[in-house]
Amino acid sequence: MFTPRDAPYPELKKTHTMAHKGRPWTDYKPPPAAPVWAAIEGLGRYYILVAALELDIFDALQRTGPTTVERLAEELDVPVDHLRSLLDGVVALELLDQFTDIYELNDAAKRYLVSDGPATMADLIGVAPGPHENWTRLADTVRNGRPATPIEDDPAAFYVPLVEGTFTTMFRCATRADLKIRYSAVTAPRVLDLGAGGAPWAIAILNGCPDGTAVINDIDGVIEVAERKIAEHGVAERCELRPGDFHTIDIEPGGYDIVVLGHICRTEGAEGARHLIERAFTALKPEGRLILADYFTDIERKFNPHAVIMGTTMMASTERGFTFTHQEFSEWLREAGFTQLRLVEPIGFQQSFVATRPAASVGSGSE
Repeated sequence: MFTPRDAPYPELKKTHTMAHKGRPWTDYKPPPAAPVWAAIEGLGRYYILVAALELDIFDALQRTGPTTVERLAEELDVPVDHLRSLLDGVVALELLDQFTDIYELNDAAKRYLVSDGPATMADLIGVAPGPHENWTRLADTVRNGRPATPIEDDPAAFYVPLVEGTFTTMFRCATRADLKIRYSAVTAPRVLDLGAGGAPWAIAILNGCPDGTAVINDIDGVIEVAERKIAEHGVAERCELRPGDFHTIDIEPGGYDIVVLGHICRTEGAEGARHLIERAFTALKPEGRLILADYFTDIERKFNPHAVIMGTTMMASTERGFTFTHQEFSEWLREAGFTQLRLVEPIGFQQSFVATRPAASVGSGSE
């Protein structure tokens, strides 16, 4: 009669799988496949959200309140079974709630996904990854060192919807930044906002400084968004619009108390980013401050996945764009002559360097 024997090393049972291969002490527990499945599902998860926004599901649920799929399908004029499948997908993303066949907005959807939410990202989601077709050709972009259809080919077509979609988030960030930067304590500041987009930083600073003025720059097409936003926020009379390339437009040296580089450095590559920092230094008065907002990676480029993926996004659709580390930006700022460097995070995922041009200039500030 066969008597089963225990493994010679019973402690291995705690960590080794039941499917043994060879002797127990040579077995191993395979790594989980979860990261692979997460990547595979990433495409579907994104397009579930895009479809829900295109179908107006979040705004419809705001109108109806908690409701059945049948009532919502009638509201949206779509087939019930297909809508149920999509709604269940959105629930799986934790962006809707469902209880006994009743669907309703959760707190995240109310804040970020309805069109009039206090921190709405609804208009951002479709454009944030850049041109979608560029992702399907990412391997070719890596091989060739250039995307097939870079956004620089028609920048206004891309940046107009992008700056409109990001305005709410960036305006929240710029407004909250005053708690850390205290720009509202500056008397009659003159502000230069380069590559301003919809000008969220300039508007926030002028809101905090009733006697301040601003020069707002961006390319033709995009600057019209800024023109509309400053009018909506009641600061247009204190603003000068200066269209053109932020690398070459005329800037008065030593004329500004605050210069803003808001999410533009990563589009320009290392050389372009350094040039913008140098231009900002030259533009500032002694003791003036630069606010440089961007997504910064850690020195090992792996502990801030949001910034790392943003770098890949830039590579996928721009000619020069990448993200850079905190250390790189710190070095560029100091090389330009800036001192008193601080890194602040007014809201989640939104960091900004704040740096001062000293009273006695120590940098070249060359153009």
